Amino acid sequence: MADNDDLGSVSGLPDELGIDSDLQKSQQELTVRLDTRRYGKAMTIVSGFDLPRDELKEVASTLKQKLACGGTVEDGEVELQGDHTDRVHDILHDMGYQTTD
Repeated sequence: MADNDDLGSVSGLPDELGIDSDLQKSQQELTVRLDTRRYGKAMTIVSGFDLPRDELKEVASTLKQKLACGGTVEDGEVELQGDHTDRVHDILHDMGYQTTD
């Protein structure tokens, strides 16, 4: 039987099941918006993450690969070059996150 140190803080189930990370993702409500930068260039901004910076960079990397675009992590937000508001919702849902406009 697992002792209390091996139980997840969110689910109360053993850590090895990996359920806590899935629950934490689904409890975060991300906002996707379109912003305009210098020279009228579109930027898709995804905010509302409650992740450490290294994990946020992994999410940004995955989004950039799937959308074939550049981007960065700034002030806890993922900034993607171009207007990807229509596709980013589906990708984030597939990754286990909830989004709003």
